[in-house]
Amino acid sequence: MNQSAPVNVAVGRASPGALLELLKPITWFPPMWAFVCGWVSAGPGTGINGWSLLAGIALTGPLVCGASQVVNDWYDRDVDAVNEPHRPIPSGRAPGNVALWFALVWTLFAQSWALMLGPWVAAATFVGLLLAWAYSAPPLRLKMNGWWGNSAVALSYEGLAWVTGAAIVLGGDLPSAPILIIALLYSIGAHGIMTLNDFKSVEGDLQMGIRSLPAQLGRERAAKVACVFMLLPQLVVIALLMRWQLAPYAAAVTTVVVAQCLAMKRLLSDPKQLAPWYNATGVSLYVLGMMSAAVGLGGWFV
Repeated sequence: MNQSAPVNVAVGRASPGALLELLKPITWFPPMWAFVCGWVSAGPGTGINGWSLLAGIALTGPLVCGASQVVNDWYDRDVDAVNEPHRPIPSGRAPGNVALWFALVWTLFAQSWALMLGPWVAAATFVGLLLAWAYSAPPLRLKMNGWWGNSAVALSYEGLAWVTGAAIVLGGDLPSAPILIIALLYSIGAHGIMTLNDFKSVEGDLQMGIRSLPAQLGRERAAKVACVFMLLPQLVVIALLMRWQLAPYAAAVTTVVVAQCLAMKRLLSDPKQLAPWYNATGVSLYVLGMMSAAVGLGGWFV
């Protein structure tokens, strides 16, 4: 196995622009969307107000997701030197231990923010931040294996963010079993989305010994696994919505699942080239199904 030389991290200061880039705003959408789905799935409640919505979006996106991105960039600085040498740390724009200190401070800030929003929100945030560090940092470094790493990210970005949204609406109480089950199912499905995201870094992962699923299985087999992970939980969601007498919402989820199946068929014809396309189309359909299920659970139009 080839190892790249450690990235030079000379002492210095990072610009605000470099720190913002470490937070990777482009990655904030999935947990923020899951939070809104959780917020909607809890239905009209005492926590429905503009403050709770904005505070929760800030928590799940810029704070928790942002912290996870900084942590990952710090511990992946040697990998990024191969895959993304323009990133702030390997390029020298965030020198020394700046990124590590930023990760620690941002993590504490996120947890402090969560404490203001209720005990279950704080608990979900603590688990999410714990998984963020376990994903990237030794000794666990879950990302070294795609099965464990993708599970950690999927749970943090989808399930815990969903639970956070519902808990805020419920005044800090634990959401109901149906909400928790649907959040878990969409977390399982997100494992497949994470697998497709790994396609862009296969070469660097192989060099650094990171056993992402595309690196372990090859792109073609990994794409099939990703499709199974995305499809099966949604079928269970449809069955549960029918069982809970939410047939119109089951039909809505069925519609987007059928569209995803057509997109998956195209993806599997050339996974290497079409993974970015699927991330822009199939994943959009996936998140539309999430909101459809959330609206049904919340009983907004009963």
